[in-house]
Amino acid sequence: MNSLAEKVISGDSRALARAITLVENRSGDYLELLKDLYREGGKARVVGITGPPGAGKSTLANVLIHSYRERGFRVAVVAVDPSSAFSGGAILGDRVRMQDRALDDGVFIRSMATRGHMGGLATATSDVVNVLDAADFDLIMVETVGVGQDEVDIVREADTVLVLLVPGLGDDIQAIKAGVMEIADVFVINKADRSGADRVERELHSAMTLAGVDDAEWTPPIVKTVATKGTGVEELVGAVENHAAFLSKNDAAVKRQRLKYGRKFRDLLAERFLMGVRKHWLSEEEEEKLVETFLRREGDPYSCVDKILKAVEWEKKP
Repeated sequence: MNSLAEKVISGDSRALARAITLVENRSGDYLELLKDLYREGGKARVVGITGPPGAGKSTLANVLIHSYRERGFRVAVVAVDPSSAFSGGAILGDRVRMQDRALDDGVFIRSMATRGHMGGLATATSDVVNVLDAADFDLIMVETVGVGQDEVDIVREADTVLVLLVPGLGDDIQAIKAGVMEIADVFVINKADRSGADRVERELHSAMTLAGVDDAEWTPPIVKTVATKGTGVEELVGAVENHAAFLSKNDAAVKRQRLKYGRKFRDLLAERFLMGVRKHWLSEEEEEKLVETFLRREGDPYSCVDKILKAVEWEKKP
């Protein structure tokens, strides 16, 4: 086994941070590391937290950490932040807001930059979750950037998805219109002490009825919280645990895992294929030249892709 993998499994926090950096940057022998760690995972529960910017995702994650720590859980948080326009790194707002957890050995918080990747999740988020899983965390929370419709990527990683809404954003059911309603396992109306919270709840109930969600095996509960005051957090934890219990007794969990690992496999194939193309057939500099021809309409991307695919030495399935 990779020596770094052994340290991660043994609980070495420095090794864990180093392993995540290798995985995020796609550097060193990160693939061998992932292969070793993958076999040690499969035990952690993954909770996704998504919603529009300003909904209080980081604050809610912080109080959930506290609640689950009181229950004896080891908790990790992957906070996918917007990329800095200057460094390309993560804007570490989430870790700033969770500083009171910095000295807790049972908590690990990591910010990741999207680096331009749409969908609310960084490309390597799935692999980072696998690393944390192998490090024997009981609960892994994935908090996304909050980019609207593309936020549905979160369903790839999470066992339970929390969709946050807040009253007073102008369009109280914006998240529903953006298409994330279908991925919610629990709706959270945060900042529920504001006026308009009851209206958001009524509109959610109406939207679920129209969408036929009420007839499904699992109807997403609606939980009101005021994360800054800790109000409603225990009710939210109860809803998350109820969903976990539902998954344990229902084939929905198997379907979700199949979706997760099927998409992960295809994403990995696409990533590795692109790496091979970059190495053998098309450098980034050559791609830039091709893009210029596309802009001038002197060439088309379809023909270029066909040419590259024909250049690849495809082997017949054994």
